[in-house]
Amino acid sequence: MSDAQRDVRHGVVRAVGSIGLATLLSRILGFVRDMVVARAFGAGPVTDAFFVAFRIPNLLRRLLAEGALSTAFIPVFTSSLTHDGRAGFRRMLRAVAGATAVALCAVSVLGMLAAPWIVRVMAPGWTSDPGQIGLAADLTRFMFPYLVLVGLASLGMAALNAHHRFFTAALGPAVLNVAMILAVLVLAVRMTPPILALAVGVLVGGAGQFLVQLPELRRLGVPLWPSVEWRHPAVRAIAGRLWPAVFALAAVQVTVLVNTLLASLLPQGTVSYLYYADRVMEFPLGVFGIALATAALPSMSAQAARGDHAALRDTVSFSLRLSVFIAVPAAVGLVVLGHPIVRLLFQRGEFTASDAVLTTQALAGYAVGLPAFSATRLAAQTFYALGDTRTPVWAGLVSVAANIALALLLMWPLKHAGLALASSLSAYINLALLYWLLRRRLGRLGSRETLRSLARTAAASSALLLWCLWAGPRLGAGWPGAAWMGGALIVGVVVYGAVAAVLRAPEIPALRQMLRRRGQSLPAPGDG
Repeated sequence: MSDAQRDVRHGVVRAVGSIGLATLLSRILGFVRDMVVARAFGAGPVTDAFFVAFRIPNLLRRLLAEGALSTAFIPVFTSSLTHDGRAGFRRMLRAVAGATAVALCAVSVLGMLAAPWIVRVMAPGWTSDPGQIGLAADLTRFMFPYLVLVGLASLGMAALNAHHRFFTAALGPAVLNVAMILAVLVLAVRMTPPILALAVGVLVGGAGQFLVQLPELRRLGVPLWPSVEWRHPAVRAIAGRLWPAVFALAAVQVTVLVNTLLASLLPQGTVSYLYYADRVMEFPLGVFGIALATAALPSMSAQAARGDHAALRDTVSFSLRLSVFIAVPAAVGLVVLGHPIVRLLFQRGEFTASDAVLTTQALAGYAVGLPAFSATRLAAQTFYALGDTRTPVWAGLVSVAANIALALLLMWPLKHAGLALASSLSAYINLALLYWLLRRRLGRLGSRETLRSLARTAAASSALLLWCLWAGPRLGAGWPGAAWMGGALIVGVVVYGAVAAVLRAPEIPALRQMLRRRGQSLPAPGDG
């Protein structure tokens, strides 16, 4: 391995530490938010209506702030910093900001006008309940302007990431969660219906996601004042990348929408069970899986811009191994300890013991796919770093088709757990196809090293499985249960890490470096 490749690996790991820390804060606040919502509203028709409505801005957040817009922006921004210098980058950014603001405002207005039809498409099983359809449509209409706010936040995020600055941008979701928590605690008793307070929190949080980035953007001298320069080459380049990126990176989120649609055909509360389970599963996915993909993209884009495919292969292979090394034990823990985790997080107030059991079933179905959800994001972004917007689209089409078929097959015998499991199985299909296509494009991705890494991960995860099977039945409820749960998770991490260290897993030193991170990132292009 060359010194340059080693520096890139170290830079990616340091950046994962920065993003992971901010995302950890966001996920903790997200759990607090969901506990507050569960206590105030439980799991029933009202929360089903909100979660269907919230699915749209939440989907847009994942696609835009964590997905397609950043995927389209960052390679173009990185190339501009590399080839055009600071002045060219600033002019490009202002042109992109103008085009983005106009496009997002137009889509937002259309979404507000079409809200009733959007809800009917997403929840066709509710057509016999006009009240629930009407509530969901009102909430959808109210929250649609979030698209404009989160789009501007994603533009700032991409500009910071292109400069290899990750921490501040990753704080955005934490701001959203704080706004929603305060909305429930302060506004719910003052609004009719009370659930409308959550929609207010979404809009306030969207504005906060953008505003929190402004101080660092100013320190870097990055302007976000829009200009009307529609013919700038960067605008055309981003437009050409955007829509394929929306679909290809949205494969996981499209499966969530399909599950929401089909869940509306099952008993009331099903949408809520899937939502709460998805929230738990996304804790490890967001803290590490999405963080790793976000950290790796600027480096992969720079390597692709230089035509250094050997270095790109090394970065992709290393990132995939690191992703699986974390995701597999996390999946084991969620499957075996799912019920005490759900009970600890949500079972209070209107959220009953029966709700906890049904949510745990959905969590098991989602957790099985955690390694695939994490690795698929990395594999798809590699193609976008290479400027290939078509290949991930075809892989995404196959994945969505597989999810629909599997969901229809599994939802009747397994109910909501079958819908979650269908998402996981379709994610593995997507990953297998993307990995095969990557090998055809880049050549061998360290296959022997990958197989050895998988064997070590499987052995260490087996030891973790034994510990979880022993500890799970002994975990209680309440504050004592929380203390025991924390202890059990810490011991599980130690068991897994100790076995992996004995097996000389190279991922262990990388993770130690992440925990000892000094600084946020690699030097930005043009920093010298």
